[in-house]
Amino acid sequence: MAGLRERAAEGLQVGDSFRTTRTFTEEDVIRFAKISRDYNPVHFDARFAKARNFPAPICHGLLVGSLLTEIGGQVGWLASMMNFRFKAPVYVGETIRCNLVITAIDQNGRGKASVTMTKEDGVTVIEAEVDGLVPGPEERKVLAQMLSEGDPTNGPTETQVNPPAKPGI
Repeated sequence: MAGLRERAAEGLQVGDSFRTTRTFTEEDVIRFAKISRDYNPVHFDARFAKARNFPAPICHGLLVGSLLTEIGGQVGWLASMMNFRFKAPVYVGETIRCNLVITAIDQNGRGKASVTMTKEDGVTVIEAEVDGLVPGPEERKVLAQMLSEGDPTNGPTETQVNPPAKPGI
């Protein structure tokens, strides 16, 4: 089975689906706060989280949402729009699965994808849509060259790719 970058070099198609998982840590929350400057106490203080009706501090929504950028970055998707719906909190130590499915690609290489992020018990934490540019012929050539050179930016191996189902299969 081809990885994300390999699949992108072949050419993305409607129906392609990509999946990755990540367990969020306290260090992730701290690093995200430093980068984003989002120090909302709901992410750090148990008393404040409890006052917001959470049993413990929650992970930043956009930190969890960044799972879709892991997939998009690996396939060379240049996002022009991301629309998130935050459905449930994520706590430190929880593992989240992100599933992205390409729903449309027009003749100009503009793509749309649907994204669902779930906890291990199946609870949906984020639903999202993303629009943007998929790699065209020139970008796919560069991706293939990068892969043939060993591509040090080619991401984690735990990410899975599922090509679209072939008619009649």
